[in-house]
Amino acid sequence: MAEEQAGQNGTMSKRKRKWSELSPRAKVAVAGVAVAHVALVGVAHADLSKRPAAQIRGPKWAWRLLTASNTTFTVAYLIWGRHKSPNTPALSTGS
Repeated sequence: MAEEQAGQNGTMSKRKRKWSELSPRAKVAVAGVAVAHVALVGVAHADLSKRPAAQIRGPKWAWRLLTASNTTFTVAYLIWGRHKSPNTPALSTGS
């Protein structure tokens, strides 16, 4: 969480903590989120490279830009940005 400091006018303002001020637990959490973001972007960009434009809702360049900038857009692409491929096999139940 951001620490609060008294501002010049007496109001409380929040400031960002420096990496060195974070607890080891917070550092692990931040690193985990960063790794998850990079992995999701990798999956999304690999899918964009392989998938024909006709199976994507919107232009590929826009999805590449959006997915690289924000994890929310990456998840949005993976959920809503793709049309289902008619050749995708159904998942087997293993029986």
